[in-house]
Amino acid sequence: MRRGKWVFGGVVVVLLVVFAGRYGYHRDELYFLASGAHLSWGYADQGPLVPLIARLMSAIAPNSLTVLRLPSAFAAGGIVVLTGVLARELGGGPKAEFIASACAAMSSLVLFDGHLLETSTFDLLIWTGAGCLIVRAIRTETDWLWLLVGVLLGVGLLNKLLPAFLGVAVLVGVAIVGPRRVLRSPYPWLGAVIAVLIGLPWLLWQAGHGWPELAVAGSIAGGGSTSSQPWWLVVPFQFLLASPVLAPLLVIGLVRLFRSPMRPLGVAWVVLAVMFMVTGGKPYYLAGLLPLLLASGAETAANWRAWRFWPWVAVGAAINLIISLPILPAADTGLVIALNPDVGETIGWPDFVHTVTEVRDRLPANSPVVILTSNYGEAGALQHFGVSNVYSGHNSYGYWGPPPEGSAPVIAVGKDLSQFLRGCTQAARISNSAGVHNEEYGVPVLICQGPKQSWSQEWPRIRHLG
Repeated sequence: MRRGKWVFGGVVVVLLVVFAGRYGYHRDELYFLASGAHLSWGYADQGPLVPLIARLMSAIAPNSLTVLRLPSAFAAGGIVVLTGVLARELGGGPKAEFIASACAAMSSLVLFDGHLLETSTFDLLIWTGAGCLIVRAIRTETDWLWLLVGVLLGVGLLNKLLPAFLGVAVLVGVAIVGPRRVLRSPYPWLGAVIAVLIGLPWLLWQAGHGWPELAVAGSIAGGGSTSSQPWWLVVPFQFLLASPVLAPLLVIGLVRLFRSPMRPLGVAWVVLAVMFMVTGGKPYYLAGLLPLLLASGAETAANWRAWRFWPWVAVGAAINLIISLPILPAADTGLVIALNPDVGETIGWPDFVHTVTEVRDRLPANSPVVILTSNYGEAGALQHFGVSNVYSGHNSYGYWGPPPEGSAPVIAVGKDLSQFLRGCTQAARISNSAGVHNEEYGVPVLICQGPKQSWSQEWPRIRHLG
């Protein structure tokens, strides 16, 4: 059974690679590809890690969705293996290790995050790896391992700010319930310094640009994202991100942490839950500790009768596969999208680009046409599929500058843009051949004479974070 974690990790990688090319790009992936073409130490809403990965994968195979998503597939497999390792570090036997990795492999969080190139995929990998090191450092009193924790969290800071929350929460947990000798050791503090030094380039970029990440977080807290949820759903949503059938295992895992020498990690989970509820964070922010809870609960599950446990896991796995991976025909994804709206954001981009370019082709051939979009997904799709002169004020696109002065006419995608433009008439509406009502469905495509003022004057109003 010790090899089970490798088997489950390998199965997850194979599944993700097999289904990687179905449907299409997610809007975030199109944004990462665009960001990779503007390599920088920082962006409005992320660090440089994923844009760099997108750039490297695109250099290998520019138009391959499967190649683009390979790093995420292997990251997901790594999460499954590390969850098994966590079970062993927490004192579980071979059966607990087997159960923990199996449950991680069937969770919707691992499957869906592993299917897309997303910042959350690598967050989950880094949190799980850091969890393994923290548990081992506490269990064996091997203080130098905190240096490796710092390295991992520092790399995580080049992705998103979330690893900083994990580090703070763990130190709070240690301060409250011990072992307080950890705080007297220099190694955790040196680890914190290492983490800050590795993440410093992005932190300096953010500071130099007025901390746009905070504005993005404020928008998310206000419900300005597809995956935003009310604050009170942060904890219950964890059961959906794993699977409702694993809810007992998660609860047992948290209780077992509080009853073991790893209780500072139980406190850390509570601290993070409160922190993300107060700040309006997305539920998946807390999900970085789901592998820890699964691993903690696996030892108890190892004593359950198989016929009471594994059939439910199989049912949960079947449901999660359908919700997380592009198994159904795109036209039959209505219920799936209701449960997982992000699936809808992987459908219809070629239709979107066709509609916009069809409108562009109606204009005189010698017109210096500018295309202005309301969000980064729209701009990223147009650029990826070969359309030029595309601009947007959304997030990092806003930093990449306005159109050249005098550029007109303007094709504007999104009705809210008409407030910045003059002489607008509707030329089309976005739809897709699958009939999927995603975020772009029904969005108007306008032809406008130009900006109401100069582009440099309008650009500060067009720019927005969220």
